[in-house]
Amino acid sequence: MAEAGLGAGDVQAFTGRRIVVAGGSRGLGEQIVRLLLAQGAQVAVCARGGEGLEALSSSLRGEWPSARLLTRAVDVAQPGPLERFVEDAAAELGGLDGVVACAGGARGRGLEEASAQDWSATWEMNAGYTARLTAAAVPHLRAAGGGSVVVIASISGWKPGPQAQYGAAKAAQIHLVSSLARELGPDNIRINAVSPGSMLIPGKRWDRMRRQEPAAFDHFRTEFPSRELVSPQEVAEVVAFLLSERSSGVTGANIPVDRGQNAPTPDGY
Repeated sequence: MAEAGLGAGDVQAFTGRRIVVAGGSRGLGEQIVRLLLAQGAQVAVCARGGEGLEALSSSLRGEWPSARLLTRAVDVAQPGPLERFVEDAAAELGGLDGVVACAGGARGRGLEEASAQDWSATWEMNAGYTARLTAAAVPHLRAAGGGSVVVIASISGWKPGPQAQYGAAKAAQIHLVSSLARELGPDNIRINAVSPGSMLIPGKRWDRMRRQEPAAFDHFRTEFPSRELVSPQEVAEVVAFLLSERSSGVTGANIPVDRGQNAPTPDGY
């Protein structure tokens, strides 16, 4: 890989690299895909919503008509379709060099309200599918001589806040990374976690609060030393770094990208 920086203008950084992104149709996932394509990567993207993928694909092909982009609607929480997507992506792209586990979510509310199904669904939407995605990709990464896996966790994985099932699932992702780094290291496969703080994404929770509840949003901003929430673009830059050979000495790490955020929700600790 070229020894070049990872800014969006550097189209050489990922030339020829083949990367799967799970959960890449909007928000942070979309920014990761955009950055990788801008830097020359070949990308296979899956997400649950077909309409979002179609809109993303249309937009990206307008910007990079010659880019290699594969998309498929997949519910990552369902065993089978995700693994088939990885196999098909590797076949279409001629192998894999990197993987990003960006899907996630939560079900249920507080402890007394959340059902056993809420806990198991939240686990599968975060830690469960991450393990299956990584396992499906490992043979292809090994065949390429090694590669990099980046797992999108959260500061909620160690900074307490409601709901517990989400924080527990994110903590499991972080531990999974540290364990798999030792297991996969002999095959030259690195795996790291990126833990975003509260991201300001148009139309999402914090953006709605900013527009609809400005006083509450202003209070929430005090959890950040700079009083500014992190952007998905800032997080995407760190993901790209970890996918690149510039981070060849980094594995088993959990890297917060949160602008120094304190409590992960307006409810505090």
